[in-house]
Amino acid sequence: MKKKLVLIDGNSIAYRAFFALPLLNNDKGVHTNAVYGFTMMLMRIMEEEKPTHMLVAFDAGKTTFRHKTFSEYKGGRQKTPPELSEQFPFIRELLNAYGIPQYELENYEADDIIGTLSLLAEQEGFETRVISGDKDLTQLSSDKTTVNITRKGISEIEEYTPDHIKEKYGLTPGRIIDMKGLMGDASDNIPGVPGVGEKTAVKLLKEFNTLENLLDSIDQVSGKKLQEKLQEFKEQALMSKELATITREAPVEISLPEIEYKGYERENVLKIFKELNFNSLLDKLGAGEEEGIQEAEFEEISFEIPDEITDGLFADENAFYVEILDDNYHYADIIGFGLVNEKGNFFISPEKAYQSKAFKKWAEDETKKKTVYDAKASEVALRHRGIHLRGADFDLLLASYIINPSESSEDAAAVAKQHGFTNLQSDASFYGKGAKRSVPEEHKLAEHLVRKAAALDALREKLEAELKSNHQYELFTELEMPLSLVLADMEFQGVKLDLARLKKMEEEISEQLMQIETRIYDYSGESFNINSPKQLGVILFEKLGLPAAKKTKTGYSTSADVLEKLEAKHPIIKEILNYRQLGKLQSTYIEGLQKVVNPRTEKVHTRFNQALTQTGRLSSTDPNLQNIPIRLEEGRKIRQAFVPSEEGWVIFAADYSQIELRVLAHIAGDEKLVEAFQEGLDIHTKTAMEVFHVGADEVTSNMRRHAKAVNFGIVYGISDYGLSQSLGITRKEAGQFIDRYLESYPGVKEYMEDIVKDAKQKGYVSTLLQRRRYIPEITSRNFNLRSFAERTAMNTPIQGSAADIIKKAMIEMADRLKVEGLRARLLLQVHDELIFEAPEDEIQKLEKLVPEVMEHAVELKVPLVVDYSYGPTWFDAK
Repeated sequence: MKKKLVLIDGNSIAYRAFFALPLLNNDKGVHTNAVYGFTMMLMRIMEEEKPTHMLVAFDAGKTTFRHKTFSEYKGGRQKTPPELSEQFPFIRELLNAYGIPQYELENYEADDIIGTLSLLAEQEGFETRVISGDKDLTQLSSDKTTVNITRKGISEIEEYTPDHIKEKYGLTPGRIIDMKGLMGDASDNIPGVPGVGEKTAVKLLKEFNTLENLLDSIDQVSGKKLQEKLQEFKEQALMSKELATITREAPVEISLPEIEYKGYERENVLKIFKELNFNSLLDKLGAGEEEGIQEAEFEEISFEIPDEITDGLFADENAFYVEILDDNYHYADIIGFGLVNEKGNFFISPEKAYQSKAFKKWAEDETKKKTVYDAKASEVALRHRGIHLRGADFDLLLASYIINPSESSEDAAAVAKQHGFTNLQSDASFYGKGAKRSVPEEHKLAEHLVRKAAALDALREKLEAELKSNHQYELFTELEMPLSLVLADMEFQGVKLDLARLKKMEEEISEQLMQIETRIYDYSGESFNINSPKQLGVILFEKLGLPAAKKTKTGYSTSADVLEKLEAKHPIIKEILNYRQLGKLQSTYIEGLQKVVNPRTEKVHTRFNQALTQTGRLSSTDPNLQNIPIRLEEGRKIRQAFVPSEEGWVIFAADYSQIELRVLAHIAGDEKLVEAFQEGLDIHTKTAMEVFHVGADEVTSNMRRHAKAVNFGIVYGISDYGLSQSLGITRKEAGQFIDRYLESYPGVKEYMEDIVKDAKQKGYVSTLLQRRRYIPEITSRNFNLRSFAERTAMNTPIQGSAADIIKKAMIEMADRLKVEGLRARLLLQVHDELIFEAPEDEIQKLEKLVPEVMEHAVELKVPLVVDYSYGPTWFDAK
């Protein structure tokens, strides 16, 4: 079994969780928000990563060996709030309950423990994940170690691989410490070189590679002022680099076998959850079952299991629950149906349903209304059995999601409980989890599914009233419900993959890898396992005599950053780096896509998550087709494998141009912004003209770049700090730039001020189609939490409205294709783009029809503009 190590930066995650969540208390008055956030993150990690080894590292104290180098290291940090300090003992207690080892080391930081253990793990062939909120740890990234940095509190993760760091900074992970040496780090009070920011640091390192090379070549640096700064603060820069460097040779007295993760005792975890009043987490663990809550403790419910499925079971209005135990309903079997109507409560077994003409007739009868849970999943699962689900006019999952997207859940019991229906056991409790998961005997299953159908029946009226009260009933009935059927069609249809082309790509890369392998063996004079750091280290540093980093007990480091320093010293290094990059592309994408192809259809059938994001945007899983790599040329070529499913057809792609900026112009109603779009001007050039007070012919490419950054930044509620980081300018300059922008577009400024005031008063913001997002943190006393909430208030109406517009376009597009009698099919939605497959003889019609429908999906004060293209593959249609 592959060994996987997860290393967690305990202090960092605790701080992140504390400041991300509002203060919570248990019934004894103890603050629990940091423990709760930490627990949520732990549960997610264990579910997603499934580690074989695990450790949480903590800082041992305020003083470390770095203070001998610089006594002011980490000086100026605010004292830990007492509300957080009191939670650390509970976090440690939680880790003990979960059976997760924890470790701290006198005179060292958690970073050093993580750095040392991750290196040992690399040398032992482990796959390692580091979890932290501190970007300093990105220097540890390698082909075997991924550093996950928390964003937006702890709710989002940014994965730092060597490729991601290269794409983000243009540097290798090993150069992060050089960058810190130049720009410093205010959070750790690392001084760096005054006046050198991230952009300048990155530029200098791209040119000189290392800080030492740069400081040895100051006379070659362009700009006399910068030369003087570097000369003056030369020693400070070197010291800053030393402070930022994580030691990978800390005297850690815990070994990898000692941190093997063997799971946890459920009773121990339940005990601390109860102590901390984590009721929702108790439900997730099925605490009710642990406490002996059996069926009898729920209100009794009567039901029948009919021997034969006849017309007599069905009514004009029905609550109908389709149970698919596996998340991926394209490949899973339906295990039963719950039916509740005026005639009674029934359990229908799949075998009897499929043999019954009456069941198929009723399921496909549009006039027989059905209240369901997850109409899309139900339709797709039934369709794989040759049955279309029609007449589904209320979806409890979608209704609940619209009412409050922050409380979305896939578990019917959790959703029902949110709305006051408690006579239903959670799936985790009923079926069990992990290895213990199983389907009980028919009578118990029948009761569980009938209870689910009863929840649908009981809650429909209540949720309908709430949707109407919130002015969201139209959003539900005219957008999300019809969209679920469009998405079901897209999912069932799937996207054709040219397996021969993928196989050819695989063969081509395999051939390249073999050729590289041969060259590596020629250079080394012998064959060896290139993927073994231990064997590679011996070849490079003993046989070839290349300069090595310090040797540890387990061997030499051969991480990417170590190798890149040696690239000029021997041609074997370039070959090894290329070998690793091609190998990752091969395993992750070329082979990865082939694994998810349905062998019967030779297609991939992604699942669109319709009730997940708080902005209303769709996401895609199994596989995530919204995330096919496009920035690297090799990645873009993967789209060549996405082809039409029929001979003589092509792929047709259409996407909205700058839809979010157009939505901003409409919502803000700013005269100049509206006028610019109405006249078809280049909006970034127009903004540059306004901000810099120049004519169109005087706008330079740099001015336009700055204007573009602030245009899109405004959509996301960018701060002066964010813009300064994006453009590599000072915070003061960025602030002045934003001020000039808002002076130029006063309507945008007014919108931003008004939407924040509105959100503070109402507690939520709305899109053009009345989709809501609740933002309780907007009145928080915590500055960081409140600032993030204000930016969320500014951007959600824009992002959410753009999402609503493309959803509306999808529904109207599907309708028009039917009305026009076209064979063209909608295949994918990727951000602001729709992708179709169509016969070549329909392309002329699509060139007119698609832009016409998409551009008039919603009428704004400014025109919506759609660009389109087509070709034999998805790659060619871009």
